[in-house]
Amino acid sequence: MSDGKPEGKYSEKEPPAPAARRAVRSGMEMNMDIKKIYSQWVEKLKDSSDPALQKLCSELLAIKDDEAEITERFYMEIEFGTAGLRGICGAGTNRMNELTVGRATQGIADYILQSGEDPSRGVVIAYDCRYHSKEFSEMAAEIFAGNGIRTFLFPSLRPTPELSYAIRKLGAVSGVNMTASHNPKEYNGYKVYWKDGAQISGAVSDGMLARIKKLDMFDEFRRIPLAEAVDRGLVTMLGEEMDRSYMDYVLSLAQRPDEELDLQVPVVYTPLNGAGSIPMMQMAGERGFTHFQIVPEQKDPDPDFTTVPYPNPENPKAFALAEKLGRETGAEVLIATDPDSDRMAIEVSDGKGGYIALNGNQTGALLIAYLAQSKKEHGTLPEKSAMIKSIVTGNFGKVICEDYGIRVVESLTGFKNICGRIPEIKEEGYEYFFGYEESIGCAPGEEVRDKDGISAGMLVAELAAYCRRQGRGILDALEDLYKKYGYFSEDQVSLVLEGKAGQERIGRIMDAFRKGNPKSFGPFSVDRTIDYIDGYEDIPPQNALIFTMTDGSWFAMRPSGTEPKIKFYYYAVADDKEVSAGRVKEMVEAVNGLIGSVE
Repeated sequence: MSDGKPEGKYSEKEPPAPAARRAVRSGMEMNMDIKKIYSQWVEKLKDSSDPALQKLCSELLAIKDDEAEITERFYMEIEFGTAGLRGICGAGTNRMNELTVGRATQGIADYILQSGEDPSRGVVIAYDCRYHSKEFSEMAAEIFAGNGIRTFLFPSLRPTPELSYAIRKLGAVSGVNMTASHNPKEYNGYKVYWKDGAQISGAVSDGMLARIKKLDMFDEFRRIPLAEAVDRGLVTMLGEEMDRSYMDYVLSLAQRPDEELDLQVPVVYTPLNGAGSIPMMQMAGERGFTHFQIVPEQKDPDPDFTTVPYPNPENPKAFALAEKLGRETGAEVLIATDPDSDRMAIEVSDGKGGYIALNGNQTGALLIAYLAQSKKEHGTLPEKSAMIKSIVTGNFGKVICEDYGIRVVESLTGFKNICGRIPEIKEEGYEYFFGYEESIGCAPGEEVRDKDGISAGMLVAELAAYCRRQGRGILDALEDLYKKYGYFSEDQVSLVLEGKAGQERIGRIMDAFRKGNPKSFGPFSVDRTIDYIDGYEDIPPQNALIFTMTDGSWFAMRPSGTEPKIKFYYYAVADDKEVSAGRVKEMVEAVNGLIGSVE
C-alpha cells in the first residue's frame, strides 16, 4: 500500500502533523489557480487594519516559497460537511480562520432569515478550550447580531451537551459550538445545530451550504461590536441559570435510589483539560459520590493538551494520568471525556491493580443493560420504547434491547442522524430509551440531542456503585452479559489519507469494494452486501458498505465525515470468546489484502 497504512482501533489515529502532511504532498505541483488564489489573499490582507487579518497575512508571506504548503492551504475550500466546519487553524481557504468562520456565520444568518423561522428566537453559541474558540464565538455573535438575529452567548467554555440542551430549553432556532471535539491541538471546528437541538442535516444543512457558497470570504459581513450588541439586547449572556437547568436534567436521569448503591465507590475522572471539569464534579457532589476524584493535571483548560498525545478518550494513552491516580486511590472505574465533553470513555479495574479499556460497543451494552434492568425493576420501562444506533455500531446492545422488548432503530453514522430519528419514533408512539454509536458516544436522554458525556459519566458511576453494592465490579457485569448473549468481538481499522491525493485514493478503495462486488474475503463467504450510496430501506444515502458473512460475522466501511480517513468496522459473535476474536482477526487480514491492492 501507499499513502498510509491501516491502523488498529487503539493505535495513534490522529491526522499527521503539518510537517508530515507536507511530506505526503511534496510531489504535488502547485497549479496556477492555487497560485492566483494565494496571491489574491496576500493582496487583500496586506492593507487590513484588523490585527487578526494582519496575522493571517504574515503567516502567508512566511510560506511564499513553500509550494507544497501553499497547495495544502488553498487546493480546496474548507468543507462545510458533517454539521459544520472542522480543520487546522491558519491562513488559507482550507483552514479555520476569521474569514472562513465569518463567511460560514453570514451564510447561516442568511439562511435563518429566509427560512421562515423567527430570528428573535435566537442562536445559542458555546465554545471549548481550543485556541481561537472564544474569539470565533464572539465574532459569530457579532455577525448574528449584525443581521438582527438574537444571540445567546456563554461567557466561558461549556460542554457540547449543554449547548444542545440550551437550544431546546430556550426555544432557539439554531446553535453553534466552536470546538474541534477530539482532534489534535492544531484543529478547531464549527458545529452547527438546528431548533431540535441536533446537529444540522438534510435540507437544513444543504440550505446553509448553498447560502455560504454565495458569499465571498472577503465580503464585508454585517457585524455589530459585542459590547454594543449586548447593550442593545441583541446578545444575551448565559450563565448560572442555564447551568443549573442542565444539571437538574442530568441528575433526573439517575436510575436507582441511594439505598441500592454504594456511593463510596472510588471513581477517577479526567476532562482532558476540556469543558467537562466543572459540570462533572458538580454532578458527582450533588449525586452523592463521596470518592469521586479529578485528575489534577488535567482539571483546567489547556489548548495545547500538554498532558496527552492526542485528546481523544478512545485512545487509552489519554488515560495514563487517570490510571496513575486510580492506582493510588483504588478507583474501580476511570472516566474520561474529550475537550467538548460529548464523547465519554471508561476503563475498569481488572481486580489486579490494573485497568482495562472498554470500547463504545461494550460501554453502550453495559449502560443499555443497566437502564433496562433498572427501569424494569422499578416499573418505569415504557411498554413501547426504542433504542437508536448507527449502522456501523455492533449488535451487542441490539440483542439486549430485543431481550427486554425494546425496539431497535438504525440510523446513519453521527448523532445528527441518531437523534434526528427521535421525532420519528415518538410520532409512531414509542418512547426514547437510549441512543449510541461505537465511537464512545451516547445520548441517555432525549433533551440533549447529541452525545452527552456528562450524563453518560453519571450513569457509569452509578453502575459502578450498583455493582459495588452487590460485591462485584463492572467487568463482572460485562462477563455476565457475554455469558447470556454471546461473546461479541470487534476491531476498527482506520486508514489515514491526508490531502487531495488521499481523498482520491479513498474513492478508489470504495470503488474497488463496491464495483468489484467480492463474493468472499479469505475463508469468509459473503451472504449479503448492503450499499447505502443511494439509501437503503428507511436509511438515507451515505457512502457506506456493509458485508455480512454466512457465519454472521460482518464488516462495514465508510469514509469519515470529519477526518481524512476511511474506516473499517469488524464484528463477530460466538459462544466462545477465542472463536469470536479469531473470526475478527481473520476478517481484518482478508480485507486488508484487498485494500493493499488499491494504489
